[in-house]
Amino acid sequence: MRLAALLLALAGPAAAQTCGGPFPAFLDGLVQEATTKGHDSATTRAFLATANQDQSVLAADRRQGIFQRPFLDFSRAVISAGRLQNGARQYERHRATFDRIEQDFGVSPGVLLAFWALETDYGAVQGDFNTLDALVTLAHDCRRPELFRPQIFAALELYERGDFDPATTTGAWAGEIGMVQMLPEDILENGRDGDGDGKVSLKTSPQDALLSGAAMLRSLGWRAGEPWLQEVTVPDTLDWSLTGTDTRLPIADWQAMGVAARTGPLTDGLDASLLLPQGRNGPAFLAYPNFDVFFEWNQSFTYVTTAAYMATRLMGAPVYDAGNPDPGLSPDQMEELQRRLQARGRDVGDVDGILGAKTRNAVQEVQQELGLPADAWPTPDLLNRL
Repeated sequence: MRLAALLLALAGPAAAQTCGGPFPAFLDGLVQEATTKGHDSATTRAFLATANQDQSVLAADRRQGIFQRPFLDFSRAVISAGRLQNGARQYERHRATFDRIEQDFGVSPGVLLAFWALETDYGAVQGDFNTLDALVTLAHDCRRPELFRPQIFAALELYERGDFDPATTTGAWAGEIGMVQMLPEDILENGRDGDGDGKVSLKTSPQDALLSGAAMLRSLGWRAGEPWLQEVTVPDTLDWSLTGTDTRLPIADWQAMGVAARTGPLTDGLDASLLLPQGRNGPAFLAYPNFDVFFEWNQSFTYVTTAAYMATRLMGAPVYDAGNPDPGLSPDQMEELQRRLQARGRDVGDVDGILGAKTRNAVQEVQQELGLPADAWPTPDLLNRL
């Protein structure tokens, strides 16, 4: 359910079909494309010799209902006291590595600890899907071949280096490998030997995994030493149409409107967006520019906001003020809302029952049209009005 790189270049044209069709012909097309990229055909065939389609990968790809849960439910479910305590222990255990990361990359320990926790429970659950099978299955499937096909050739390059065994390398259903779940292309570009043994071992070395994750965050645009998310209080008189990830204003402007940090000071000199994961009556956060980098790791608003919030908790922030949000919609109601928004000409992306960025934007627009508080939180009342 998690994809480590979301802005991959499209694969070049293959000699055979780029997705779908008979699977043996698809593999032949991979060999032909690899040859045009300079790989030895015999080596490529050896690499692909054990490749099989895995229907359980497709089932996992279609089954991502966890993201239908609202922020409060999701964050409470995954940010347990045990995970926070384990995070504190891991920080002390690997303090030298975290200090090195802060010095070299400017990434806070809390950010990497949060990803480490949410991706693999600090390395305990890294996934048991065969990585090559996962990649060829998802590349053959025509839903997102442009994302997964390049990863096959990246895995081939790792294989040529002796760093990937197609028969035994395992990880998540979407092809990510290791403690912080990185795709092969990201390992090629950002893999780091953190423990000094001459290898990049993301499955067994916390030092390698953490340093590689930090390198990837920097490559995705992380701004050294800057914050990413901060809980705030907001006045009832706020113009709610200014909230959401699409609007970014200087901190001074937010302060002038009555937005204040719940603890500590706001960071002057930066722009930020005001996030209301469950509307104006729920928790509120200012999202600084580094928050955007979380979306390069994963595209789910709920997951990203939870990861960013957990990172602040791991660095000492208090539990959020949950407030008293208005009731939300069930997955079935959310799908019906998406259909009704589509009927009004709004782009909601897929009708999947998930409150993603496009659906939030559409909700906010129709709230403004109907004269409702435009906080992008869909309620039964909104659904009835539509």
